[in-house]
Amino acid sequence: MPRKPRDIDAELKALQDKARELKARQKTQLGELVIATGADSLSAEELAGLLLMALEQASAAPQTREGWRRRGEAFFQRGSGTTGGNGARPAGHTAPPRLHPDRTQPPLPGTAAE
Repeated sequence: MPRKPRDIDAELKALQDKARELKARQKTQLGELVIATGADSLSAEELAGLLLMALEQASAAPQTREGWRRRGEAFFQRGSGTTGGNGARPAGHTAPPRLHPDRTQPPLPGTAAE
């Protein structure tokens, strides 16, 4: 019995649609993370500067990333009881304490405490 020919165009379209969905979900999750951490109180320029500085620090001192990973893991574990496990706050949930104004958490290495 002859094989059914593959519809390469349909497969390609399905893969492109899946890639679009994944990218949209990634953007949503990043937005939720920004809100959950309280970083939405920063301007876009401040947030971009903070991320760029962090990437520079990670390049200069790779061990820094392990500290960030542990701190992020603790953040998600702390919030897992009220967030359904994905780190995002449910609708109507109050914001977690902000980490930057009162400096309850140590500042990132290489940054000056204000």
